[in-house]
Amino acid sequence: MWGTLIAHVQADDGHDVELLGAPARGLTTATVGFFAGLTMIVFYGAAGPHFAEAFELSGWQLGALLSSPHISKAVLRVPFGAWVDSIGGRTPLLILLLLSLVGLAGVTSTLGLVDTEALDERYFPLFLVFGVIGGAGGATFSVGAAQTSYWFSLRRQGWALGVYAGVGNIGPGLFNLVIPALVAAIGIAGAYASWLIFMAIVASGYALWAVNPYFFQLTNRGVGSETARRIAASRGQEMFPTGSAWDSLKQAGRNPLTWALVFLYTISFGGGFTALTAWFPTYWYAFHGTSLVAAGALSALFTVYGSIMRVPGGILSDRIGGERVTVAGFLAMAVGGAILTLAHAEVLCILGMLVLATGMGAANAAIFKLVADYASGTVGGTSGLVGGFGGLGTLVVLPALGIFVDSYGTEGYALGFSIFIALSLTSAVGAGVLDWHRRRTAKISA
Repeated sequence: MWGTLIAHVQADDGHDVELLGAPARGLTTATVGFFAGLTMIVFYGAAGPHFAEAFELSGWQLGALLSSPHISKAVLRVPFGAWVDSIGGRTPLLILLLLSLVGLAGVTSTLGLVDTEALDERYFPLFLVFGVIGGAGGATFSVGAAQTSYWFSLRRQGWALGVYAGVGNIGPGLFNLVIPALVAAIGIAGAYASWLIFMAIVASGYALWAVNPYFFQLTNRGVGSETARRIAASRGQEMFPTGSAWDSLKQAGRNPLTWALVFLYTISFGGGFTALTAWFPTYWYAFHGTSLVAAGALSALFTVYGSIMRVPGGILSDRIGGERVTVAGFLAMAVGGAILTLAHAEVLCILGMLVLATGMGAANAAIFKLVADYASGTVGGTSGLVGGFGGLGTLVVLPALGIFVDSYGTEGYALGFSIFIALSLTSAVGAGVLDWHRRRTAKISA
C-alpha cells in the first residue's frame, strides 16, 4: 500500500522515474485531506449560536455568516478540479489546505486578542473575510474526487468514490459535535486554536504522504504523454485526461450532461447537505431549545449518517445505475423535507432529518458515479464544474432559510424546509429524464 514501485523509464533529463504508491494510498490520502478540508464548511456553523449572540445577527445575517466559507468553496472547486487534469491532485489539494489554515489562523488570533463578549458589529466584516479564506478547504472535494477517479478502474468508481466521499463527509459532522464541547471546556478561542492545530497536522501529513496517480507522476517528471499513458496503463490505471485544465473545462462545459449533473448536485449537496450541515446547529438550538452541545450532537448525527449513506449509494450505483439511485435519493429528500416542515415533536424531526440525510447521501454518491460515466476523459474539469457550481446552492439556501426565520419568527425554522420538498421533487424528475436518455441511447446503439 505504502511501498515504492520503480519504473525504469528515462525522463528527458536522463534520470529514472520512480512510481510511488498504489490506489489504496491514493484513496487514503485524498480522503484524509478531504475529511479535514471539508470541516471548513462548518467554519462558523459549529459555534453559530455564539456568533449570532455576540454580533446580534438577524436571520439573514446569520445565513450570510454561515455561508461565507461556501463562497471560496464553490469558486475554487472549478479551477482546482480542472487543474487535476494537468498535474494531478497532490499540489492543488495541498494549496487548498494551506489557505484554510490562513482563515483559521485569522479567526483564532482575533478571538485570542478580543474577548468573545466584546465582539460587536465592527468585527462582523472581518469574520466574513476569514470565512471566505478558510472555506478554501471545502474545495478539496472536486480535487480529491478527480484524484480518486484516476487511481481506480471504471468498474470500481462507485465504490471508490463512495468511500472517499462517505468517509470524507464525516468531518463536518464530527466537528459539529467536537467544537461545541471544546467551547464549553476551554472557550471559543481555545476551540478554534485546537482546530488550527488539527489542520496543520493533516496538511503536514498530506504533504509527506500524498502521491499522484502514475500518469501524472510520469508526466510531471518529463516523460511524454503517450509513454506515460502506456506505463500507467500497464500498472492498472484506466482513466486518463484528454487535455490541459482549460481543455478539460471546455470539453466538460460543452457536454449538456455536465450541466444536468450540476443542477442535481446543487440541490443534493451544495444547497442541501452542506447548507444543512451549517444550519442544523442553530435549528436545534433555537427551534427546539436544546443545549449547544446537544444541538451539535444532533447535527453531527445528520452529517455522519448522511456521509455513511454515500458508501451503499455508490455500491448500488455500480449495480443498478446512478440515475436510478439518484431518483430514489431525491424522493427520500422530499419525504424528509415534508416531515421537518410539518412536525414539531423532536422525535419526528430527528426522523425527518435522517430520512433527508439518507436521500442526500445516496444521491450525492450516485451523481459522482455519473460523472465518471458521462465524462471519463474530463473527470477533473467535470468534477470542478459540478462541485463548484453545485456548491453555490449553499449561498442561496442558507440566506433563504434565514429569511423564513425573519418572516415567520421561530416557526420559520420549520417552514423553511418546504424549500427542499419543491427542489427535491423537481430534481427527481430531472434524474428520471437522465435515466430515460441513457436507456434510449443504449437502444439506438444496439
